[in-house]
Amino acid sequence: MTAIAAARRGRSAIILERTAHIGGLPANGLGATDISTRAAAAGLFREFTERLRQYYLDAYGEGSEQFRICSDGFHFEPSVAERVLWGMIRECPGIEVFIRRQFDARPDRVDAARRRISSIRVLDRDTGALETYAGEIFIDATYEGDLAAASGAPFSTRREGFADYREPMAGRVFQRWGFHEEIGEGSTFEGDDTIQAYNFRLCLTDQPENRVPFSRPPGYDREEYASLAQDLKLDRMPGVHVREREWDGIGRITNIVWLPNGKTDANNQHLAFISTDLPEENYPWPTADWAWRDRFQERLRNYTLGLFWFLQNDPEVPESFRKNAQRFGLAADEYTDNGNFPRQVYVREGRRIVGEACFLAHDALPVEPGGRPPVHPTSIAASHYPVDSHAVHKREPGRVHLDGFVSVNTLPYTVPFGIMTPKTLDNLLVPVAVSASHMGFGTLRMEPCWMALGEAAGVASHLMIDYRLPARLVPIAELQQELIRNGAMIIFFRDLAPGDPAYPAAQLLGVRGAFADWIADLDEPIDPETAADWTRLLGVRAECAPDSSRRSVLEALSRAIPERASSPREMLVAAR
Repeated sequence: MTAIAAARRGRSAIILERTAHIGGLPANGLGATDISTRAAAAGLFREFTERLRQYYLDAYGEGSEQFRICSDGFHFEPSVAERVLWGMIRECPGIEVFIRRQFDARPDRVDAARRRISSIRVLDRDTGALETYAGEIFIDATYEGDLAAASGAPFSTRREGFADYREPMAGRVFQRWGFHEEIGEGSTFEGDDTIQAYNFRLCLTDQPENRVPFSRPPGYDREEYASLAQDLKLDRMPGVHVREREWDGIGRITNIVWLPNGKTDANNQHLAFISTDLPEENYPWPTADWAWRDRFQERLRNYTLGLFWFLQNDPEVPESFRKNAQRFGLAADEYTDNGNFPRQVYVREGRRIVGEACFLAHDALPVEPGGRPPVHPTSIAASHYPVDSHAVHKREPGRVHLDGFVSVNTLPYTVPFGIMTPKTLDNLLVPVAVSASHMGFGTLRMEPCWMALGEAAGVASHLMIDYRLPARLVPIAELQQELIRNGAMIIFFRDLAPGDPAYPAAQLLGVRGAFADWIADLDEPIDPETAADWTRLLGVRAECAPDSSRRSVLEALSRAIPERASSPREMLVAAR
């Protein structure tokens, strides 16, 4: 998304991808988009979902099951996600993509001086050659924050405790799933050096003609899964469940969301003590080298295959569960060059940089009952998802759930630009491994938000080159205006969407504190004082009749907003 946003503004961009396939997790099993308020996602992410919707409409027709299941483009097959992303890239002649290029997080792979990176060295995994890439701006879009770390940017991987920021559910916590206020025995709220668990988002199917059966993996150890059989017999789980059609089978170890063509996004089952997550063993991942990561990926793959083999074949598993589970296998037409298994681990959290701003759980929680979360004047994205963390420890006897497996409800929030600008570097943006607490990161770490941050990073890069400014001095008003002009969202309104003539002014006024809640009240009359206030906040002039509605004033202000917020000269003066 960063490359596309920059290329659409006339810039050239190079994407360096370690695997042979672009797309990250959307192209590796995360086909059920994680977002609580769909209307809070816009910009390039919305274009991505609209193209997915159009693909299923064109391929199968409006009345088809595939089109219905795609859920307006928010549910999709991995291979289709990759196809759509390639389509967006190929429309931009300024983008070059180099696959099987590995960046190693070592200082000797970065040339940097005076707060600027000039070039990086990347391994061609096929030839073994080191290649040098130079550029004006560098974007660390890795899940781990590898480039930022190698460039000397400070970072954290720690799980903060409650005492650090007084965030709900921070630190060592046992929460029975579905009971958000119920804290289990053993909770101390103390921080520690742990990392939430990773897994694979699996593309399964129950369609016999497209199903690859699970096989017993190398190194299979039945004892890893043995307690699951007793859980099934006793109907024991860490929460309350509303039964679904897969619950008496595969659904007990993986959370099933159906995708088109009889496929699934199969994630960790939060109502199981043992599922596809593998806590504790992933702790080294964020700062490890690729040799270690590859070994862990193989271990996680075999653990996952062993889990499904156990449920389908172990005689201690109740027969009804075994039979229901045996309906499922890997989708034969996905990941055909990787044994029908995802190519990437779901790295939920790696490093988190220390940036100009730090996002906390409080930034996604209402300031007062019924109100908005804090509104950031420098917002470059809106988003909405619970503060969510998976387990950091394996099963512990007598506990209501796994340590760290928690969820906290939120409301649509704003995301400040400074979370992706490292304090120590002027030409690096980090839209994935952003500056946040562990709990704050737990809501940002969803693809709609990451794609929005990527889009903002692409536009910011364009402005940094245009004005020859460091990241921390990007003209925020102009960045916001450029994003809004292209359909992105920097603050959510329940009654106003991109494309509405009143949208640009309302967005800019929203992050300047002109609205108390999520309602713009477009059809209500406006008093002269409010109209004058809005005009002052935007710094533009617009004629407003005495009996104007809020809509007519917002539309007039939208028309009056200049294309550029400031001149290059003014920006350079500000920089000095």
